[in-house]
Amino acid sequence: MLNRRRLLVLGATLGGATALPFTRLIPVDAEDRDPIHNPHRIGQRATGTGVRPAVTAFTEQMPVPPVLQPVQSASGVDLYKIAIQASTAELLPGLKTPVLTYGGSLVGPTIRARTGRPVKVTYVNQLTEQANVHLHGGHVPAASDGHPMDVIQPGQSRVYDYPNRQQGATLWYHDHSHHTEAEHVYRGLHGFYLIDDPAESRLALPQGKYDVPIMLRDAQFDAEGGLVFFDDPANRTTILANGKIQPYFPVAARKYRFRLLNAANEHVFRLNLGGKEMVQIASDSGLLPAPVPLTELVLSSAERAEIVIDFARYPVGTKLVLSNGSDPVLRFDVVRPAIDLSRLPATLRPLPALPAATIERDVAMSFDLAGTGPVGLVNGKPYDPNRIDFQIKRGTTEIWNITNADTIPGVQHTFHLHMTNFRVLERDGGKPLPQDAGLKDTVHVSENGKMRVQATFADHLGTYVYHCHFLEHSSLGMMAQMEIVP
Repeated sequence: MLNRRRLLVLGATLGGATALPFTRLIPVDAEDRDPIHNPHRIGQRATGTGVRPAVTAFTEQMPVPPVLQPVQSASGVDLYKIAIQASTAELLPGLKTPVLTYGGSLVGPTIRARTGRPVKVTYVNQLTEQANVHLHGGHVPAASDGHPMDVIQPGQSRVYDYPNRQQGATLWYHDHSHHTEAEHVYRGLHGFYLIDDPAESRLALPQGKYDVPIMLRDAQFDAEGGLVFFDDPANRTTILANGKIQPYFPVAARKYRFRLLNAANEHVFRLNLGGKEMVQIASDSGLLPAPVPLTELVLSSAERAEIVIDFARYPVGTKLVLSNGSDPVLRFDVVRPAIDLSRLPATLRPLPALPAATIERDVAMSFDLAGTGPVGLVNGKPYDPNRIDFQIKRGTTEIWNITNADTIPGVQHTFHLHMTNFRVLERDGGKPLPQDAGLKDTVHVSENGKMRVQATFADHLGTYVYHCHFLEHSSLGMMAQMEIVP
């Protein structure tokens, strides 16, 4: 049941295929109380005990989220309209799960935009509570960024302007209403926003029905099939691929481009094909300089990666399983031969040169457990929408040192920067890891971890946030604000 209770849990996601230790926050009073002042205390550490629903693996086909068509295209702008509405979804066989949706389905409709062609989306809030929309990874005006305090009231609508002046990338849209973002996203307010870039056409990468977005996330269910939110994140042991549990997906014996999104509130996927090769071609903000062959892809909350799998390497009848560690998530069934005119070129898209940085800043994420808390902190302060933490001149380049400053054993974070992207320079004092490659807007920060990133703030003026994208953490205040000024 939806309400505005203070979040009951702080998860410490440690990655891997199974539920791992967590820190439990037990409320003094779990009844409906003020979402800002409901007190908590820290309980004992334990092992997650989520029960997997009895679902026969690989009996349902994975759906592909439908591509939304504009309601109008005029003067070089595509206009869309999407309702924010409650609905139901059959996530478990024979049961209807109450969900929150963009457009009526658990994975909202995909918007396929184009570099250089603006989009306007009218969102109509048909819920009984406020909500909003953040285009994650979008370089958009501040008024259209989905600021946590800039919400759409029930019965109201709002137009978001997306200029799409950035290169092609796999973005996504999700709720960002402060204190309720974690529950709203968990219950289904998420969807794909893909920017197609004409500059990529010469590469002849797989396209059309061979270019498939896959949203991965976790869930916990009750006996009636409802999504359990007010419990420990470690109990979210059921993985959904485009809203289905362990589905299959029929493929032709040719190359496919899969756009993978980790839409879980706080989970680290370690994806593999049982030792078989997959080739990463893009990260959060677009193509890598060159394809990167790998046998494991690490993807933390809100990160995206594009991979190419060449099923022509396998005879028709092959069944290839994508797993999270040892836990099967999705099976690819090679069902027919195919003529393949797509390519996987040796060179994709060079990364832009790094301008000289003029300012260096420190960003430390942690929890304050001393008061009635817990309270999420950035540089020792909880989020305050009336406070500007960093003032940044547009056009400048900066280096940010991002630190997991938590003293709670096992707690990890994922850092997200709005409005622009960045390059990872160092991880834990050494070279970046494979998952850090390319232009990023989100990065995983492990226990006691340190990241050094470089960003150029060249697009829009106004106030934007940066925060931990383990959404339970940002809901508790682990967020800060920057103002981009002339």
